[in-house]
Amino acid sequence: MALEITDANFQEVVLDSDKPVLVDFWAVWCGPCRTISPIVDELHNELEGKAVIGKVNVDENSDTPVKFGVRNIPTLLVFKNGEVVDKIVGAVPKSQILEKIEAHM
Repeated sequence: MALEITDANFQEVVLDSDKPVLVDFWAVWCGPCRTISPIVDELHNELEGKAVIGKVNVDENSDTPVKFGVRNIPTLLVFKNGEVVDKIVGAVPKSQILEKIEAHM
């Protein structure tokens, strides 16, 4: 299962990471979020040690989505060296998400 990322641990887990980080901004009530959730969990297991894969619940953590301009969910942001380097909005196939992460590994 992907890491739970919160407003409180975002700096440590995402911005200070020495590996690429995929952050899935989601909510319980979001149908497309539920569609990609298992994919994000699979990527967490497959890329362990190579990349950090986590999720931010936008209903429980409002500061971080606002800071990064997340207006639609699911939004997946790829971070490298503390900067956003790629973005995916909406439910997309696993191959497309993997391609975005691997481009920054």
